[in-house]
Amino acid sequence: MSDSGNTGELITLALKRAGVSHLFTLNGGHIWPILTAAVEHDIRIIDVRHEQSAAFAAEGWAKVTRECGVAAVTAGPGVTNAVTALAQASSGDSPMFVIGGRAPVSRWGMGSLQEMDHVAVVKTLTKKALTLESPDDAYGVAAECIRTALSRRTGPVFMDVPIDVFFGAADIPEATEHLTPDPGPPPDPDRIAETARSIREAKHPVVVAGAGVWWAHAEVELRELVENGQLPLIVNGMARGTLPPDHPLHFSRARSKALREADVVVVVGARLDFRLNFGQAPVFGDETRIIHIDVDRAEITGALKPAVAGLASGMRGPMAGGPDWLEALTEAESAGRRKDQAMLEADSEPIHPARLIAEVARFADPDAIIVGDGGDFVSFAGRLIERPKPGLWIDPGPFGALGSGPAYAMAAKLAHPNRQVILLSGDGAFGFSAMEFDTLVRHRVPVVCVIGNNGIWALEKHPMQSMLGTSVAADLAPGTSYDKVVEALGGHGERVERPVDIRPALERAFKAGVPACINVICDPSTEYPRSSVLM
Repeated sequence: MSDSGNTGELITLALKRAGVSHLFTLNGGHIWPILTAAVEHDIRIIDVRHEQSAAFAAEGWAKVTRECGVAAVTAGPGVTNAVTALAQASSGDSPMFVIGGRAPVSRWGMGSLQEMDHVAVVKTLTKKALTLESPDDAYGVAAECIRTALSRRTGPVFMDVPIDVFFGAADIPEATEHLTPDPGPPPDPDRIAETARSIREAKHPVVVAGAGVWWAHAEVELRELVENGQLPLIVNGMARGTLPPDHPLHFSRARSKALREADVVVVVGARLDFRLNFGQAPVFGDETRIIHIDVDRAEITGALKPAVAGLASGMRGPMAGGPDWLEALTEAESAGRRKDQAMLEADSEPIHPARLIAEVARFADPDAIIVGDGGDFVSFAGRLIERPKPGLWIDPGPFGALGSGPAYAMAAKLAHPNRQVILLSGDGAFGFSAMEFDTLVRHRVPVVCVIGNNGIWALEKHPMQSMLGTSVAADLAPGTSYDKVVEALGGHGERVERPVDIRPALERAFKAGVPACINVICDPSTEYPRSSVLM
């Protein structure tokens, strides 16, 4: 290696020394220096068909590994195409680093090709957004961007590089520093002790955990908390799987009863957004005390891992709540599961989406990674798919951008090549990123996509009909052969119309050894029984 390198190489060295192994991209002249440097320094390049997917893949990498995912996109439309993924990463606290090309400094303001001020566009969606001004700063700034993405409330960072800066050169620094993210300040020990006392004194305590627990690597401490205190646990987002579904303290069907009747609810690493009715009645009881703990923007703030560990230690001692509370929730949980059973076993044609989800759940390996990308179909999946460990379920999170699924699934399979990766996609969502099956084929990434094809935008059509008495712009062509699209791109495709054929189709798809699509014709009249207010 020479003692100096161009800016692309300096940035690449910073990525490499931070542990980055994959760069998601779409070729554009403004970013050639980082592409050639990635090849030279053995960072695997995964080139996609749309920059949105490059950025979604970087976010997907972050979700399954808790490392910083990295994407490089060209100037102008390359950056604007990545904006939706930046917004989703911001909403879901996903640590990612998007590197954009930029028109040259020497001609700035003269109307160069794809000239625009990207930083002004993305600064509200990122933890940090900047333009690299000098090759001398390239290595240090890139390393600091990754550290920022992984620190405190994790999230996306953006840096663009003018093309003349990209081709400039500077000395290569020695690798003397180790990347150490900042988890945040320690939580106030008095507030943690006070919260522990409140939990011990509660008759009906509940713990709600969200994605912040996953990003803080605090899943072990969370389990210790609920087990030490014998506390019912409700999870959302990336906290799914913190407890296995058969654990006596794991509750999903009893969620409504638990939150409504609790006297103290400790919300850890989750936002009080629409999924929790903004912390308000009727989801919570009028007298329920909510104690919100998160790295920031909460009643008690600070690094989550020591905060949860402190609460777990504070569960030693007498507890006011007796067994009656857990017994009541267990009864409600069992009743809810019995209520679901009929739709899980439905033999109707077109196929009930819950039956399709149930067949996938029964087929999936215990360590399979399941990706959701859709509306009502993925709502069924979110209700019915249960994972034994965290990190095995990925969805768009509260921002809800459709089309992220193929990129998430690709990242998951690249990160864990020996595991099954199953993408559950609505037919509407499939249309956003269908050409990424070309990417999956070219890069030999054999994920299996299962489409719930009901020919409608179900998440909109059913509520519009219920609320307005009509539906507008809510229909797709019925029975479209999406499987043939994947076949045409070099993958394996099948169409399924009977419940009995679902499992054999899954077996053939995985044996094919190529990206696969199982196109399952589902009942458009089936509506997900929704309780959250989606606005």
